[in-house]
Amino acid sequence: MNKAILMGRLTQDPEMRQTPNGISVARFTVAVNRRFAKEGGQTADFINCIAWRQTADFVCRFFHKGNMIALVGSIQTRNWDGNDGKKHYATEVVAEEVYFTGEKAAASSGSGYGQNTRPATGQIVQPDFDDFDTMGFSTIDGSEDDLPF
Repeated sequence: MNKAILMGRLTQDPEMRQTPNGISVARFTVAVNRRFAKEGGQTADFINCIAWRQTADFVCRFFHKGNMIALVGSIQTRNWDGNDGKKHYATEVVAEEVYFTGEKAAASSGSGYGQNTRPATGQIVQPDFDDFDTMGFSTIDGSEDDLPF
């Protein structure tokens, strides 16, 4: 099984390119804080990530340097021979799902996304729970004994 789940901040704006066949590819780095820091401050790992097609378009359109991002993907390694004749290696996370994780204030401050935005296929935007009463949910009346579970 190969599954990676990350949440952190973008270290710079995503870099968008296209393959010769016109397929979008975005490269970006996510700074992920370690669970336990040594004395004197927080330690972060800088994880190289890549996204393809609609996910790449989504990342480049809605995320910028400093934004919080969550993603689900898989770890991939690759190698190639450089112009200098040396073998080079890279390990990166291929993002398959990308989520907004920033504060509500950041979402409404003009960072490019809002509650009416529809992201790329397979992506999820968190609903605005301040409007919970208008989301079509109803209150359950009765005691807990009436519940089927």
